[in-house]
Amino acid sequence: MSDQQDNIYATAHQQVARFSFDETVVRVFPDMIRRSVPGYPSIIDMIGVLAARYAQPDTCLYDLGCSLGAATTAMAALTAEQGNPVVAVDNSPAMIHQAETLLAHAGLSERVRLLEGDVAEMDFEPCSMAVLNFTLQFIAPERRDAFIERLAAATVPGGILVLSEKIRFEDEAENALQTELHHAFKRNNGYSDLEISQKRTALENVLIPETLAAHEARLRKAGYQHIHVWFRCFNFMSLLAVR
Repeated sequence: MSDQQDNIYATAHQQVARFSFDETVVRVFPDMIRRSVPGYPSIIDMIGVLAARYAQPDTCLYDLGCSLGAATTAMAALTAEQGNPVVAVDNSPAMIHQAETLLAHAGLSERVRLLEGDVAEMDFEPCSMAVLNFTLQFIAPERRDAFIERLAAATVPGGILVLSEKIRFEDEAENALQTELHHAFKRNNGYSDLEISQKRTALENVLIPETLAAHEARLRKAGYQHIHVWFRCFNFMSLLAVR
């Protein structure tokens, strides 16, 4: 399965299907994510830097909603000397299948435990770092609190959660502006208005964003002691939460 250009929504669909991470999306995912999420390559690179800083002995590192394993690879590469096991989890069989191939080609099969499953239901081992890189937004809102609480409970003192999300703003004018700037970013990367519109329809009630305040409140309630916004571009943000 080779990387291809994302043209899933380039022609008009009589009925736009609900978005899912199926084989069609997996084939174009690297192109899709690069052209859709501002700063995505930098976020991946810095996840590796954060792993090198925060990985602790005798703990694992989690990539929850790992897709094709980009964050997994970054964490493993910069913790090679520490040797922390990396546990990468996704609920898409197509993603897991392709990630297995990519991680094998990168020589990471022994370092990485790749699991297919629902991250919001799994049991966690003691960890010093967990990554939710644009994952929480796809989990039903009513399941998010309990999930984050269980993840925090498994995170050792001084450990971290990296939470990257598309966010919404309380102020409607601000929300509209940031959304339009994101659409301008996508147009600059070659997406047409038709593609932007149809993708937005496909993601409706699938990707459910929250405000920064809602994320911060959940993280504090779960027991994270310090929360930092370390990346922001338009309506995309990444938080560093320290246990």
